Amino acid sequence: MKYPLCLCLFLAGLSAVTHCHHRDVCHEVNNTRLHDGAENLLMQDCRKQGSAYADFAFRFYKQAISEEADKNVFFSPISISTAFAMLALGAKSTTLAQIFEGLGFGSVAQAHIEDIHESFHKVLAVLNCTDVNITLNIGNALFTAIGVEPLEAFLKHTRQFYDAEFFSSNFHNEGGAKMQINNYVKEKTKGKIPELIDYLDGNTIMVLINYIYFKAAWEKRFDPECTYEDDFFVNINTSVSVNMMRRETNYSSYYDQDLSCEVVELPYQGTARALLILPDDGKMKQVEDALSKETICKWDSKLETRRVNLHLPRISISGSYEVETLFKKMGITDVFSSNADLSGITGSHGLHVSRAIHKALLEVDEAGTEAAGATAIIIRKVLHPSVTIKFNRPFIILISDKTTSVTLFMGKIVNPTQK
Repeated sequence: MKYPLCLCLFLAGLSAVTHCHHRDVCHEVNNTRLHDGAENLLMQDCRKQGSAYADFAFRFYKQAISEEADKNVFFSPISISTAFAMLALGAKSTTLAQIFEGLGFGSVAQAHIEDIHESFHKVLAVLNCTDVNITLNIGNALFTAIGVEPLEAFLKHTRQFYDAEFFSSNFHNEGGAKMQINNYVKEKTKGKIPELIDYLDGNTIMVLINYIYFKAAWEKRFDPECTYEDDFFVNINTSVSVNMMRRETNYSSYYDQDLSCEVVELPYQGTARALLILPDDGKMKQVEDALSKETICKWDSKLETRRVNLHLPRISISGSYEVETLFKKMGITDVFSSNADLSGITGSHGLHVSRAIHKALLEVDEAGTEAAGATAIIIRKVLHPSVTIKFNRPFIILISDKTTSVTLFMGKIVNPTQK
């Protein structure tokens, strides 16, 4: 009998505000961890072809919008890929090959597999040690049924590469196990995800959790006094009333004539940035079809400092996905079926993934601390007439870490008011 291995992914992303503490352990982590001579397979390098992992975010995005073309989309590619890479420590044969090929890593030669896990290890270490202006916590946990003994090699490698926490759970007491896991998730997301799991099967032997929590201050904050009510056009026939933030200052931006879209970079304090893509009316599909590593590299190379009168709605949206449906379209099928080989977890061939859940939350508002260069920008106001860019129709958002070039979050805002 195939027993279900319930794999649950989740994240909470809060992109907007304030200050955070900085753990002493992070003082020893710096960028050299990413540049120690070995190629990091997660990092996007615009100068060379490299791994197709950089396009994983866009491939997942395109599957998500194919399911809900006119709905908000928001997810964390680094969270999803981390969880499945950790699961791959217990996968073998075709199951292992499908996971890594689906994530964009190609070959599953043993040396290459070790490079993949080491790449995740280094990137996660750097992301968890961001500077004082950003809270970015990403972590993993395994909840294992009482009496189930994972193999020592699996435990060793999940600790070594993914710093996983381990807990025992009584899945025959479904209510108690659900409460244990949901309370863990709630704590790690500062209450943003109070109930990740709605039910558990008594045959479950393990729940694998990945979480990511992000909170940062805009480098150039929006003044709440300038926020006003305005219409956001969900589509040609529907509009909703939103709180529209406004700020006129210098931003890096670019208008792509070929794809008919405006691209604006909004830096956070520290090492993160948001890239906002506003297609012209009727051009969303054209832009979405073109989304790729190469397109982002092109936009980054074309960004120029312009004075922009930026109008951006406050955002409070969430995303919830049954990853199995989307992954099957990306070629990752065996792990969810009786063909799964997850024998590297317990030594048993009778395991498969019954559910893979991904939840995400995004909140954007005016809050933050102004950067030191604000005064100089104001002085130049008269010298540089501004261009108005108004995000009052559906747009795309990417939030990335500049140190690692990793996409933390990606989404499409169709209705900023729709939870």
